[in-house]
Amino acid sequence: MRVVFIEDVEGVALGGEVKEVKNGFARNYLIPKNLAAPATHNNLQRIHKLTKNAATSRTYRLDEMKNLAGTLDGTEIGIEMRAGSNNRLYGSVTGTMVADALAEETGIKIERKLVQLDDPIRDVGTYEVPLRLYSDVNALIKVTVYATGTDPFEMVAQEDEKSDEDKLSPKDSLDDIPEETSNSEVKEDVPVSSVKLEESDTIETESEQDSQE
Repeated sequence: MRVVFIEDVEGVALGGEVKEVKNGFARNYLIPKNLAAPATHNNLQRIHKLTKNAATSRTYRLDEMKNLAGTLDGTEIGIEMRAGSNNRLYGSVTGTMVADALAEETGIKIERKLVQLDDPIRDVGTYEVPLRLYSDVNALIKVTVYATGTDPFEMVAQEDEKSDEDKLSPKDSLDDIPEETSNSEVKEDVPVSSVKLEESDTIETESEQDSQE
C-alpha cells in the first residue's frame, strides 16, 4: 500500500514522505495510530503541510528527549531477584523489567524498546545499561541486580572494593627497581692500548734508573 506519512516513524520514513509499505503494516499499525494515511489525491495535496508539521514536531520531540536524557543519565536502580550461591539468577532480568524499575524509581515511563539490553542479565552484579531515547540522544543508567534478602548497597561496596584491589599491582613494585651495584663489583673497561702504553713507560723508567746507577 502506498501511504503518506503524517509523522516520523523511526527507521521507516519521515513525516511528509510517500512510501510503499506492506498492507498489514499500514492497516494494523500506521493508519490506526495516525502515523500515515493512504496516498489519495487529497492527502498528497497536503504533503507540504504534513512535512512542515512533522519538522516542527520533530524539533519539539528532540528537545523533549534531550531534557529527558539529562534527567535519566546516571540514574541508579535496583532489581531484586532470586539467586543461587554462585550468584546465578533463577531467571533473568529483561529490558521490560529495567523499564518498569526505572519508572518505579523515577516516575518516568519509557518504552521497553528504548532499553538497549542486548542480552538478558543472568547474574547478580552491577551493570551499565544504555537508553536510546531518540536519534543521537542517549542516556546511561546503572542497574544493580541483587539476590533476595541481601543488601544491594553492601554488594556495590564490595564490588567497588574488589575493583580497587584489582587496580593494585599484585607484586611489590620494588621488583622493577634495578639492584644497586657496589663499587667493588664495578669493573671499568680500560682500553688494551692504554695498558700496553703504561707497561712500556714503566720499563723505560726502570732502564733509565739502571743506567744512572
